[in-house]
Amino acid sequence: MSIWGKLFTLGRAGGHEAATAVVDRNAIRILDQEIRDADAAQGKARDNLAGLVARRRVLENEVASFRAQIEKYMASGRAAYAKGDEALARQVAQRIADLDADINLKEPQIADMRAAEEKIHQAVAATDRRIETLRREVEVVKVNESVQRAQAAVAATGAGAGNKLGSAADSLQRIKERQAVRGEQIRAAGELEDRRTGADLDEKLRLAGILPGQTSADDVFARLAAPAAPQQALPAPAPGQLEHQAETSKTQGG
Repeated sequence: MSIWGKLFTLGRAGGHEAATAVVDRNAIRILDQEIRDADAAQGKARDNLAGLVARRRVLENEVASFRAQIEKYMASGRAAYAKGDEALARQVAQRIADLDADINLKEPQIADMRAAEEKIHQAVAATDRRIETLRREVEVVKVNESVQRAQAAVAATGAGAGNKLGSAADSLQRIKERQAVRGEQIRAAGELEDRRTGADLDEKLRLAGILPGQTSADDVFARLAAPAAPQQALPAPAPGQLEHQAETSKTQGG
């Protein structure tokens, strides 16, 4: 093969690979469209089947009508023959023969149409099952495609995500350290202020129960346990004091 022939073959191979790549990237869209096309074809097949059934029923009605006419003409022909009108009876016989010929022509057609209906019905049902199976497979492929795209995105950013997580953890640790230092600064400032104002010493004295004006639980318990002091009796009034008080009350009341 000449160099130009090889280059041409290479170009054809590249074109095939490019076309295959395009088909692969759009495989799900192509499948969806093919399923829609199959559904449309199935709709037409059902319409054609319905038309075939309708024509077969028309033929069946015609055959039923022919048979009814034969029954009627048979009775009429017998009556004509019984009267001795042989010519009329022969006309009736010819009409019956024509009807028989129509029936013999149409009955095979009806049988063929019934057979065709059965085959078409089976084919439509089988195609419906294949379409439904393909539709379910496409749905599974769509879900898998979505999951794999998400996994690919996570994998593509995995290394960067690890570095970002490490950086975020370092930042969090620095924030905790700053908060701990700030808390210690606040506590130290409070302790210095208590020492400056003597509040820390007062707190120690209060806890020890020796701060002036403070009453400890032990002091209260000691008072509860001590015996109650006896009440002192009032002194008896002097002789004549009660009469004097009575006279005074009368004078003030008059």
